[in-house]
Amino acid sequence: MAEEETESPGPKKRGPYISSVTSRSVNLMIRGVVLFFIGVFLALVLNLLQIQRNVTLFPPDVIASIFSSAWWVPPCCGTASAVIGLLYPCIDRHLGEPHKFKREWSSVMRCVAVFVGINHASAKVDFDNNIQLSLTLAALSIGLWWTFDRSRSGFGLGVGIAFLATLVTQLLVYNGVYQYTSPDFLYVRSWLPCIFFAGGITMGNIGRQLAMYECKVTAENLIRNEEAKIYLLYKTRR
Repeated sequence: MAEEETESPGPKKRGPYISSVTSRSVNLMIRGVVLFFIGVFLALVLNLLQIQRNVTLFPPDVIASIFSSAWWVPPCCGTASAVIGLLYPCIDRHLGEPHKFKREWSSVMRCVAVFVGINHASAKVDFDNNIQLSLTLAALSIGLWWTFDRSRSGFGLGVGIAFLATLVTQLLVYNGVYQYTSPDFLYVRSWLPCIFFAGGITMGNIGRQLAMYECKVTAENLIRNEEAKIYLLYKTRR
């Protein structure tokens, strides 16, 4: 009988990850670019909806894109999305509270769908007054946080984002950059902070999911490197 050859412990394939992406700075840049383009896309779609319903009005001289939106809105929203998406996992690591609730892409996609639905409701659903609409959107936004996040850091960042974004919007409207029809909260609509809160939670979930994927890639590469070292050591001793 022929002797059976000993199977060499060569490195095994462990998934469709890109082994060349190992630098933390490169991973951070890739995540930022992905988040930026997601923010730009959502800004184009959601802002188009608001303009079609005459919720927001831009002066004719600043209309400069194929989606009838001011040219600066998508880049600003994309930049804000990148900052928010990168900030959420950083805060989680700083607090030592890794977010583990519903960590899968299907949950993230449902979160995006709910956020789009909340924005759609702000433009399409007619209420007797803005207070009823604001309370309804506030309940939906908190429900989005409870369903897809449930972290203290996520809620705190969402509130902070809503406050800062609403303040910036108030200043833009005050300076005549654009305006809201029927403002009832100084220069803007009272439901606007709810939209910003839900948007912050949504981009935070996307950023967390991208960061978790990066951790998987890094761990996979470390395992591959260790297996390669063991394999080379085995070959040199034969």
